[in-house]
Amino acid sequence: MSERKVLTKYFPPDFDPSKLVRTRAPRGDVPAGPKVQTVRLMAPFSMKCTSCGEYIYKGRKFNARKETTDEKYYSISIFRFYIRCTRCSAEITFKTDPKGMDYTCERGAKRNFEVWRAGGETPAGETDEERLDRLEAEMGEKSAMEELEAKVLDAKQEMAIADALDEIRTRNARNERAGGKEVVDVVKEEMDAERRRVEREDEEMAKRAFTTETGERVRRLSEGEGEPEGTLVTPAEKKDAGLMPPPPVPTFKRMVKKKKDFGAALGIRKKPALV
Repeated sequence: MSERKVLTKYFPPDFDPSKLVRTRAPRGDVPAGPKVQTVRLMAPFSMKCTSCGEYIYKGRKFNARKETTDEKYYSISIFRFYIRCTRCSAEITFKTDPKGMDYTCERGAKRNFEVWRAGGETPAGETDEERLDRLEAEMGEKSAMEELEAKVLDAKQEMAIADALDEIRTRNARNERAGGKEVVDVVKEEMDAERRRVEREDEEMAKRAFTTETGERVRRLSEGEGEPEGTLVTPAEKKDAGLMPPPPVPTFKRMVKKKKDFGAALGIRKKPALV
């Protein structure tokens, strides 16, 4: 049984310590280690293989080779990735783009069209000064459009104010020509006509409420008046005269429901009792 903690180590006879490679470089030097590594990644964008026309969607997983290039954007290293097409196994290469915060397809495939990148793509070979000039021109066009929109809104508001002023001036001129006393008389006449119309409608509603179906008018009985003695008035006459009989007095007597003889309906006759 071997030891759990190894205290001694075996060195073969042909061991040469001078052939050992340092894996960690001292500070300030170029980092040691292999420039190409095997990594597992997902496709950062949708692409089409130029060899067989296979579409590779964004997010598909690949076993890729990662290479550290000598290019740098300021102090950010740029990495290149090698993958193979899932159909024809053709090599596809793309690398990181720290300037545009994206990836750039180099060879083996063509990146699919994306709407959100259509207006924000940077022309190839554009310098920083040209990019700044282009952005300033775009900002100038945008500010010009905003100024034009503001002018159009101001013009619409001024037209609305002018129309309102013209309407007020026209109404004031009409009132001055008519005179103050005549205006008051016209207003009073309109108020009187409205009041007479409301009273007429109230009278018509009251007339409909106190008229029977036959067209006779219901007569109101005073406190001292009543039906003469010895006269009988039938419910039909009371209904015709607009007088309804009093409602029946409720009773709480238990009513025994008579049972229905279903045997007679079926033709069954009961024999009379012998006793």
